[in-house]
Amino acid sequence: MSKVCVIGGGAAGMMAAIAAARNGHHVTIFEKNEKLGKKLFITGKGRCNLTNACEIEQLFASTISNPKFLYSAFYGFDNMQLMEFFRELGLKIKVERGDRVFPMSDKSSDVIRVLEEELKRLNVDIKYRTEVEEVIVSDNIVEGIRIKEQKKDIYFNRIIIATGGLSYPATGSTGDGYQFARALGHTITKLSPALVPFQIRESYVKELQGLSLKNVQVTIRAGKKEIFKDFGEMLFTHFGVSGPLILSGSSYSIPYLKKGELTLSIDLKPALSVEQLDNRLLREFSEVQNKQFKNVLDKLLPKKLIPVMIKISGINMDKKVNLITKEERKHFTDCLKNMEMHIEDVRGYNEAIITQGGVTVKEINPSTMESQLVQGLYFAGEVLDLDALTGGFNLQIAWSTAYAAGNAIQ
Repeated sequence: MSKVCVIGGGAAGMMAAIAAARNGHHVTIFEKNEKLGKKLFITGKGRCNLTNACEIEQLFASTISNPKFLYSAFYGFDNMQLMEFFRELGLKIKVERGDRVFPMSDKSSDVIRVLEEELKRLNVDIKYRTEVEEVIVSDNIVEGIRIKEQKKDIYFNRIIIATGGLSYPATGSTGDGYQFARALGHTITKLSPALVPFQIRESYVKELQGLSLKNVQVTIRAGKKEIFKDFGEMLFTHFGVSGPLILSGSSYSIPYLKKGELTLSIDLKPALSVEQLDNRLLREFSEVQNKQFKNVLDKLLPKKLIPVMIKISGINMDKKVNLITKEERKHFTDCLKNMEMHIEDVRGYNEAIITQGGVTVKEINPSTMESQLVQGLYFAGEVLDLDALTGGFNLQIAWSTAYAAGNAIQ
């Protein structure tokens, strides 16, 4: 039986502790907050998108960084096993649009509650408001930890670092795990906010603040290279753009943003070809020939978007539609099919769902999550250089890697 220390009481920390305790080990969780699962509590807008009920191949396809590394972890504890795990703990779950899995109650607190009850049943010791300052290692073998306030050392022969990333620092994710790992000789890859809104150069986005667009197609390019293209929902904010489509696009864009500005193109009418859209405009214009241009677009666009699209098109808003030339109409069609703007940057960690980058997986055993540099040291969850799209995939990475770590302990 090993004496196991889990640093961090989030999703990965709780799962790792449960897996290790079920194997008969004595487990202690060190959590610097006053309660467990603080970040888990706010995920999925407080509803907790536990995982995704897709085929296992889709788990890999939805992972952006290092999907191959997760082969053992996903096959060892996949999304179906996770759902069964929660059902056995008494949590009722449901599957929604896009195969997203939520607790039936729509309350993340219920997810945390069943995990806490299982930790209690397994006699896992939990130290709240206790910050770990250092992981103690001797001859490349873990020996224990040093507690910050008390300046005292506690001895353990297995340590699991599950401290999360840098996103939502208010929940306690302040990058401690990266510091521990670096101090022990591990390499930390470039860190960046991910699944995060974009800052847009064009000032007109302020006029569109609060406008949500559904069924649009977004394309992101670095020069002529297309780096992201998808269909769905987005939202304008006072600084730029957000929403599911944008958050997913951000994770693909981050490596390119370091090299310069990107362009974002919105196809406002993806169901129509340029020709079909032009014919529709022609038909609608012919029905209201003597009306001004600004007064004939209500059926085509949301009210808030009309003045901005007129401005982008350069057509005089007071011009009567029967005086609009074929070239002007075609140009307006092009604007609707390609509303282009420039991405200056991503927002910060306060608005990012996850962190891209982390402890390089080249130094971690993919079957056990054990460090290849320090014996008895394991990593789980967001602290690793692993990230995925929205839809429950990042939490599945946390559950699977944590289960692998906790289960591997001898």
